[in-house]
Amino acid sequence: MRVRVSLRSVKSITEEDFTAEAAEEFAEEHRASPPRPLRKPLRPLRLIISHPLRRSRFCKGWPPLSLLPVIALLLQVGSLIPVTADSDRQIFGRVNQLGYRPLDPKSAVAFSREALPEKFAVIDAGTEKVVFDGSTKPIGGRWGQFDHHAELDFTAWQKSGKYVLRIGDATSLPFEISNSVYRGVPDELLEFMREQRCGYNPWLDAVCHSFDGRTAYGPLPAGTYLDARGGWHDAGDLLKYLLTSSNATAQMLLAYQLGTQARPSTKIFQDRFNSFGQAGANGIADILDEARWGLDWMLKLHPASDQLYHQVADDRDHRGWRLPQNETVDYGWGAGSYRVVYSADGKPQGLREYKSESTGVANLAGRYAAAMALGYQIWKSDSRQREYAATLLRAGREVYALGKAKEGVQQGNSYGAPYRYEETTWADDMEWGAAELFRATGEKKYLNDAIRYARMAADESWMGKEQTRHYQYYPFMNLGHLRLYDLVDRNTRKLLAGYYRAGLDRSVLVAEKNPYHIGVPFIWCSNNLVVALATQALLYERITGDTRYHEFAAKQSDWLLGRNPWGFSMFTGIPENGVTPKDVHLMTNAILKRQVRGALVDGPVYRRIFLALRGVGITEPDPLAQFQDETAVYHDDVKDYSTNEPTMDGTASAILLWALKNSPR
Repeated sequence: MRVRVSLRSVKSITEEDFTAEAAEEFAEEHRASPPRPLRKPLRPLRLIISHPLRRSRFCKGWPPLSLLPVIALLLQVGSLIPVTADSDRQIFGRVNQLGYRPLDPKSAVAFSREALPEKFAVIDAGTEKVVFDGSTKPIGGRWGQFDHHAELDFTAWQKSGKYVLRIGDATSLPFEISNSVYRGVPDELLEFMREQRCGYNPWLDAVCHSFDGRTAYGPLPAGTYLDARGGWHDAGDLLKYLLTSSNATAQMLLAYQLGTQARPSTKIFQDRFNSFGQAGANGIADILDEARWGLDWMLKLHPASDQLYHQVADDRDHRGWRLPQNETVDYGWGAGSYRVVYSADGKPQGLREYKSESTGVANLAGRYAAAMALGYQIWKSDSRQREYAATLLRAGREVYALGKAKEGVQQGNSYGAPYRYEETTWADDMEWGAAELFRATGEKKYLNDAIRYARMAADESWMGKEQTRHYQYYPFMNLGHLRLYDLVDRNTRKLLAGYYRAGLDRSVLVAEKNPYHIGVPFIWCSNNLVVALATQALLYERITGDTRYHEFAAKQSDWLLGRNPWGFSMFTGIPENGVTPKDVHLMTNAILKRQVRGALVDGPVYRRIFLALRGVGITEPDPLAQFQDETAVYHDDVKDYSTNEPTMDGTASAILLWALKNSPR
């Protein structure tokens, strides 16, 4: 069995950590051999995106639209064509493959080794007629092997339909313009959330990790049994974290609440699965079924008023590919038996030499309280769920109190390596928890707390930074500011909006450094940052009415759907016939070769990060080689856990983003 190593799973990553000694130590700890060095292909290679198979009847040199599925298939399977004398004239187009709403900003990026044409066209995919002519807008900057970039802006074309773009001899993949183009996305993302379930996994129809778990740290004797079954596996591994799961749960609940408020008479979220994630409606929106799966697990992690647990398993998990129901790792109680459950005590933890830098529990407590209070708000008026809602509120109050008593952060724990989730912020989480508790109870003390924590959190963020520690500024945007905004006076609202604007302005400056105008640093989980940035821009517009970042937000979300150098959607299986990740770093993919829809992969990283890692590799030659750059690389390869490993929390955050994008303007 292939040894699997996933540094993302053990949660690390400051730039300082990427020394050869640290990487080799990690590889040795995980019994992994460094991959063979990356080398350039013997001759240049290019990945075809459009090909003049024959001349179209209506435009000289352009392929007929009937051949687009063939072209798309060639791209999806990574067909390689030797570079010819015409290679310098090859034009590549990158577009949001899913599409646009009629009133949305709409733009694509074209690039080439030579100067680009001054005109482009929007073509009706059905009639093959030109419906819109536009002028290209040159973009400064180089990416990979390409010196020439241009923006193709067709915002003015608002008629619903299916289209392609053409510039020179290049034809884009098809896309749609429709008011409902994003409507199914939140429910499609839930497929991956169900695939990540622990306890009973409906995607596999199997029970896993039924022995979770036995305690470490905290008030109970070490090794005491605690029922920690349930929740979600965190990424491509099988660990479970309150740190990420609390955020995922709260963001899904917020997505439901904001989505239903925006369209009270429209069914935004579908009901196609029951509470176990099995096919069949149960009268409850699937997003609420999924959020409740998280809430129920979180309740188990708070078995008493003075107790909170935060992590199940550790990097001992990284011992090769296996399905979750076939657990083999021994945590000290026998192979495939009990796994360790770590107590949140607010102190540095680590069962071997590597210790976290924990200082409190407020980061966990704030997000926990926010999720519980949101659940209460949603279910309090349902006579069938009143008792459950009361349980949620009580747990939220108790854990919030733990956070106030121990302000600071509880980081993730490692065992055999110095890598972990290294969150350092907590005031933003307590602000969010306090704001939701005020909404749930009306008690002024929570409102006062929320305002105090908001001023402490201010605009502290990863936004504008080139490098951070791994998950240092989690959960990547401050939803507390949003939830507090309409509860406070005008001056405080102005302050909160200013915090959002400060982060966005810093990101806009970063975006000017690349042709795609993407405003994030390409550190690990860069796609999570893109989701957060787009979400913050849309929320700023929602609360203030200021549309200055509207086009900027669209470019961030379009990046996730194919408007990027590699031409890949960053979601598995979305759109259905698009160019999407196929060979993701996920156990079910590695073993069963079965695709799951709706998973957001980690996303591109600085080349220096990729090259510094051990136990990471790609199958050569790299079919995307000409699109790679020092700024960022991406590989659709199961061996690249740095860019192609799906994340549960990133996917949940994307559910909120696309719920917002579904909202009427």
